[in-house]
Amino acid sequence: MKWHKTVLSMIQQRQDKKVALAVDTSTTEFPSLLINNIVKLFEQLKPDTILIQADYKIRSIAPAKSDTIKYFNHGKSSYTLVLEWAAEEKIDSLFYVTDVTGFLSEEIQDVDFEMFWLVPGMTKPRVPFGKVIKVA
Repeated sequence: MKWHKTVLSMIQQRQDKKVALAVDTSTTEFPSLLINNIVKLFEQLKPDTILIQADYKIRSIAPAKSDTIKYFNHGKSSYTLVLEWAAEEKIDSLFYVTDVTGFLSEEIQDVDFEMFWLVPGMTKPRVPFGKVIKVA
């Protein structure tokens, strides 16, 4: 569980930062136990982390709680609204749990905050900006 130590360290290094964790809820095929464990890490180590549940729209914005995630089964996701929200809220670090198959507006070429894509599975997809961390 190398990813576990990596994410743990990243959370600890950002205790004085405004951190958000977004979860792509567009499919029930994501490993929900793994995602719940990621959310629990944030919930326990940085309780003021903001959890965004989103697919093609933002479903909820609330404090990080692993037992609140609701998945859908339509497969449509867009990162645009979450990234715009993070910019408006002056988030310092955004962690996004997703398979990176969603839509991103061409107008967003980069972001003014740290961006980490937490990708379940064995592949390491290309991302438009930020850093990919495989969580498998």
